[in-house]
Amino acid sequence: MLASLGTMPELAHQLSTLGGCTHPVRLDGHRTEFEVDIATGEIGRTLHHLDSATLPAGSLLVRCNNRRATRCQACAETYRRDTYHLITAGLRGGKGTSDKVATHSRVFATFTAPGFGPVHNRPSSGRRCRCGLHHDQDDNTLGTPVDPDTYDYEAAVLWNAHAGALWRRFSIYLRREVAKRAGLTQRTFRDHARISFAKVAEYQKRGAVHFHAVIRLDGPEGGDAPPPTWATTELLTDAIQAAATATRVDGPEVDGRTHSFVFGRQLDVRTIRSADFNDGQELTERAVAAYIAKYATKGAETATGTLDRPLKFLAELAQARITDHARRMIRAAWTLGGRPELAELRLRAWAHMLGFRGHFSTKSRRYSTTLGALRDARAEWRRAQAAAAVETEAPETTLVLSHWAFAGTGLSRAEAWLAASLEPAPGTEGEPTA
Repeated sequence: MLASLGTMPELAHQLSTLGGCTHPVRLDGHRTEFEVDIATGEIGRTLHHLDSATLPAGSLLVRCNNRRATRCQACAETYRRDTYHLITAGLRGGKGTSDKVATHSRVFATFTAPGFGPVHNRPSSGRRCRCGLHHDQDDNTLGTPVDPDTYDYEAAVLWNAHAGALWRRFSIYLRREVAKRAGLTQRTFRDHARISFAKVAEYQKRGAVHFHAVIRLDGPEGGDAPPPTWATTELLTDAIQAAATATRVDGPEVDGRTHSFVFGRQLDVRTIRSADFNDGQELTERAVAAYIAKYATKGAETATGTLDRPLKFLAELAQARITDHARRMIRAAWTLGGRPELAELRLRAWAHMLGFRGHFSTKSRRYSTTLGALRDARAEWRRAQAAAAVETEAPETTLVLSHWAFAGTGLSRAEAWLAASLEPAPGTEGEPTA
């Protein structure tokens, strides 16, 4: 049908600009560029006019930019690569970050959630699980409750909901602990050093969030300034352990039960190896960046078998193909979300995320570049490429008038067929180049 209408080449070209996105946003509207006389301010000739109705797809198609690999692999791959470069810039420099950061003290730390009841596991000692069985490494029951009826689903959901607040409290305590070990007050600490970090959230199979973080000790001006001589990896590691142990966030009272949230006892802090930290550690900059970037595109649906989109009604669970453990977590979140005193947690809106509503990847302001800056640089490169293809000299000043309205998402069956026949988007295997 497309071939008979003579629109296939034009449509193929429009779809190719999506970079493999399979669930683009459709916009209806127009955009017009006018030449403007700098001296008089008068509007002159029309330089370019775009009307969505004249496009082969009948709409302007824009990448969905969804970070979830389960929703759009192509956009998730772009997000993963951007996250990789963001983390790497904070370890080696580049992308506007000084290469001096490679000589600063930095560690890779993993913060876990506390226990909410016994779960199926594979003890490192080789013993049987609590259920009496030896589980294979790929057993789907690993991480799920041994007895779901006694598992504390309420506390598990509320812990996820407060995980972001727990991290913020930890970051405050960490500055205190580092300052204490340096013999400084909190007020004077900022004149001597600064703590920078980048972290990503990951779901364990039991549905609890834990955090992986790169934590770095800088000079007072951030990565450009050398840290003081006392800012060693050993001091940073000791301060992280103390701060994580002391961090606590008071939660709500539910039916007379008061909740309080802390990190789990399993805290792993390891030095990141580089040219100046080559003391036998096997944890390299590339490994850390790749590890964090991998989890930036994964949500609860990957580890726990839950949904990858919000629920409108709890009745949708009846048709959902999810694990029983995820179903119980979602029900707990939905039930708690109906309590007026817990309204600010928005547990029903984030029930598919098992209560966690924080950003999956975050960083301190001076750790390195930003995802926005990387996207802007990519957009600027594309504009430059498009401008190079037009051999007309651009005017010094232009006026742009545009109006766009949301017209839906996704591709039609014919568009999806044609998109699938185009060159596939880059896969997720292998590491992106710097």
